[in-house]
Order: sequence, then C-alpha cells, then structure tokens
Amino acid sequence: MASDGRLVASVILKHCKGIFEGLDSVADIGGGTGTFGKCIAEAFSNLSYINFDLPEVVNGLEGSKNLSFVGGDMFKSIPKAQAVLFKWVFHNWSDEECIEILKRCKEAIPTKENGGKVIIIEIVVKDEEIGNKTLETQLFFDMFEFTLAKGSQRSEKDWAKLFHDACFTDYKIYPVLGLRSVIEVYP
Repeated sequence: MASDGRLVASVILKHCKGIFEGLDSVADIGGGTGTFGKCIAEAFSNLSYINFDLPEVVNGLEGSKNLSFVGGDMFKSIPKAQAVLFKWVFHNWSDEECIEILKRCKEAIPTKENGGKVIIIEIVVKDEEIGNKTLETQLFFDMFEFTLAKGSQRSEKDWAKLFHDACFTDYKIYPVLGLRSVIEVYP
C-alpha cells in the first residue's frame, strides 16, 4: 500500500492537483502509515492533513508541521475537516456499511458552499464496451472482494446510489488512474 500511495500521489499531483487547492484541512480515513498523506502534505504546506486509521496502525508514528496521525474507528466517528479522503477503502465494505461511513463523513465536513466534500479514490467499473483485459481485471477485483471481504467494485450507477442513499447532493468522477478514478462527492 505504501508503494501504491506514492504512485497515486504522483498521479494526483500531476493530473488532479485541483482537488486539494483551496482546502484548509483533509482527514485521510484509512490512511495507513501515511505514505500518501506525506506526499500531499508536503505538496500543500498550508493544508492541515490528518492521517486517520486504527490506533494499532498509527500509534508511534510521527507527523510533521502539517501532518498528524490520529487513531480511531471510522464507524464511530470521523475527524472534522473540510474534506474527507478515502483511498482504496470503500471496496472492502458492503453498501450498507459504505452508507454508514458516508453519513459519518457528512457529520465531519462543512456544507458544499463552505468547501465541504468527500474525495474517494477507487475503481469505477465501466458499464460501456471495454477491452477484454480491462474487463478481466475488473472481474478479478470483484472476485477478490467477494472472497475476502463484504465489498465489491462499483459502477457509476452503484456509486450514485450510495451517494444518494447517504443524502449527498452531487458528485464528479475523474478517470485518471487506469481502472481507478478520483470521485468528489458533495453534501
């Protein structure tokens, strides 16, 4: 995940840097040991970046002037921030659990007018005609999720339903990471 964090951060900073511009704070939920967060915090020195994960993951990790490590459980509470970020998290959880997580996010962020949003980096399964190798990879990820977790990969229609069911008003999808996309979700 650390290597993936560096790769994803480099792509985000090259192609989607705007998703962080103008933000004063981000809470990275399930941020692990903070590889992705360190890259983003370094690129945006005025951004307060909270790397949130289970206590046993973040205990003893040292932050920097704008990066802090906080332990907790996303099903109980999410740190307050202007934006909440998830990288490779939602595919592990059922629709019901994702809706619960998204409702916690809505409690943690300000309104859309005040810059509040959720940033999700995940696969968005393509519904249209795609190449065989891409389809095989998407199906492989789905089989992986069905056997190891309760989650699945989701199409844009599936994502839209989750956002609607969690009472979010709008979203944008940026397909910039191969199979993965950056999704901005607004309260």
